Amino acid sequence: MSDSYVIIGDGIAGASAAETLREEAPDADITVLTDEGESLYNRILIKEYAKGKLPEAPISIHQEDWYDDHDVDLRLNTVVVDIDVENDAVHTHEGETFEYDSLLLAIGGTPQQLPVENADADGIHHFWTFQDARKIKESVEGAERGVIVGAGLLGIDFAAICGAQGVEAKYLMRGDNWWRYALSEEGAKIMHDAMRERGVEPVFGSGVDHFEVDDDGHVEAAVDPNGERYECDFAGVAIGLNFNTELVEDTPLALDDGIVVDEFMRTNVDNVYAAGDITKFNDLILGEHAKNGSWGSAKEQGSIAARNMIDYGSEEFKWVSSYSITHFDFPFLSFGHPTLGDESVEATTAEGEWRRVALKDGKVVGGVLIGDLSPQSAFKQLMREGRDVSGQTDRLMEPGFSVDDLPASAEQ
Repeated sequence: MSDSYVIIGDGIAGASAAETLREEAPDADITVLTDEGESLYNRILIKEYAKGKLPEAPISIHQEDWYDDHDVDLRLNTVVVDIDVENDAVHTHEGETFEYDSLLLAIGGTPQQLPVENADADGIHHFWTFQDARKIKESVEGAERGVIVGAGLLGIDFAAICGAQGVEAKYLMRGDNWWRYALSEEGAKIMHDAMRERGVEPVFGSGVDHFEVDDDGHVEAAVDPNGERYECDFAGVAIGLNFNTELVEDTPLALDDGIVVDEFMRTNVDNVYAAGDITKFNDLILGEHAKNGSWGSAKEQGSIAARNMIDYGSEEFKWVSSYSITHFDFPFLSFGHPTLGDESVEATTAEGEWRRVALKDGKVVGGVLIGDLSPQSAFKQLMREGRDVSGQTDRLMEPGFSVDDLPASAEQ
């Protein structure tokens, strides 16, 4: 009798798991359940669609006939309402039951809503799904003034969208610079200047106390905690994710700001795995459990989970993630865990070029590169190898840095 696999979620983690399962278990029964109304698409490219730079067609990755061709049972618009890990079954909102030998949870998260008055008003958007991108594109094309909230990697997508669509915007930030946990003022200045060139003005020491709406319930202004009022007919909010753990809160699965898994993507229940944003995984490079929401990380986790669902312990997840921003005339890349570590080193290596490396116990755990991405391979190699660079961190800041630049004593 063939093994049966159920995957909840058809994002890149769930889809890559389905691909791997079909490749390595050709006779298996594979079912993918998703609450979205469309099959896998490129979540990275939807921001380019919202900017008006791409049509819809190139964004799709798996058309529905892909699932038919690979004998994968895809159920769109299907909400899982209960997971019975004792009886190896999941139940949907339509009363269907799907039994499994192994289950993969790739259930991701949901954008957090600002806990302020009128945060759900018309014209206020969150950015996560393709449907979100369509609504944002339609809304921003008819807007004149915008407000952006959320000084992180998703918030800057809203800044780029406003800039590309000619919307004058205020970017409200609580701290004194963008992504202040990963960038110093020196590095952030490059990003601030790029925003201003596109008509987006950073506003520091700000935020949103409440939104004002017109008689039709459409946003017309954001008021910050200082009482400053910023008129807008479009607002983008990107303050983080609420991870979709409510589905498993009444199960024996271990939770800690997500679903806890080991380096093989297995939970504390032997035949239940998780992959993608939802996971708190054993990071073999960092040496502790961690989270990472990058596209590449989620894709790899899905594949690793699938292989271990077939043969547990066959392959561990050891991955250096990266996230790039391509909105500006210069490249930007973060890698690993740039906001973690117990120390850091940074430098401006040339005009418009800046780098910062985060370290833990003398080992590289993450960083940010602006303008010059050439050292990324070397930094990632140091991370994968767990090399101790104590006393040699100044070399990491040298232009053209290579792992070969470190003396043998630092390579042990």
